[in-house]
This record gives sequence, C-alpha cells and structure tokens, in this order.
Amino acid sequence: MKRALFPGSFDPLTLGHVDIITRGVTLFDEVIVAIGVNADKKYMFSLDDRKSFIEETFKDEPKVKVVTYKGLTVDFCHEIGAEFILRGLRNPADFEFEKAIAHTNRHLSTIETVFLLTAARTSFIASSIVRDVIRNNGDYTKLVPDSVRVKP
Repeated sequence: MKRALFPGSFDPLTLGHVDIITRGVTLFDEVIVAIGVNADKKYMFSLDDRKSFIEETFKDEPKVKVVTYKGLTVDFCHEIGAEFILRGLRNPADFEFEKAIAHTNRHLSTIETVFLLTAARTSFIASSIVRDVIRNNGDYTKLVPDSVRVKP
C-alpha cells in the first residue's frame, strides 16, 4: 500500500489544500492529512475545528484519513507506516523552503517527499491570507471549502 502523509497546520483548510489532497488520492492508496500540533503557535481555529473542516470536506473519500500529531514529521511517518510526504508548491519561494525540509527529511530517514504544483486557480491562496481576510470581515468563502465556517 502506498501511504502518503500530507502534514500542515490547516489553519484553516483552503481550496489549495483540497486541490492537493484530491490529486494526491489519485497517486496514493491512502492520504493521511496530519495536523501538526505546536503548543507555541497561536491558531485562529481550534484543533477540533481544523480536524472537523477536513473530515467534513472529505467525508465521501475513503482514501483520506485525518489525524493529529506532535514531533518530527518523519518520526510520525515511521510510526504510521507512511512512505511518502505529500507537499504542495504554489511558487518558487515554497519550492526553496520545501526543498530544504525534504533534504533534511531524507537525511534523517528514508521518507520520500512528493511535490505537486497547485492548480493555477488556487495558487495564490494561503492560510495566512485567508486568516487576514477573515479578521477584516472579507468574503473568505471563495478561498475555502464549504466546511470552513467562521463562528460569529
């Protein structure tokens, strides 16, 4: 079984994430969307909300599982038997950042990183941009799946 881990904070899940996960399930037998837990980071959405957004979006896709984890991503991959890390690339800056992480992960383990370019229609979307739109009462609904709803 080819199992890929798609790690991130997903604060919140965006249409860019959805694009990568949807395309990932065509390449792998299972895509595990792994929400990293970092106690030092301030999140807009709770861990439960973020998990719920992903589960609701992919409720009809049996090849997608949603989990949370702490620690090194490669250690978690070994723990759950994932051979691949799936990452999306929006632009050259993403590539440079992700390349360094992928090289480090390969140095630490045998985990292979697979990069997918985001679709042109979602390549500008970042969770940080979505959070800024939400904070400023903008229409964020064009940037996220229907499952992502801001609580009043």
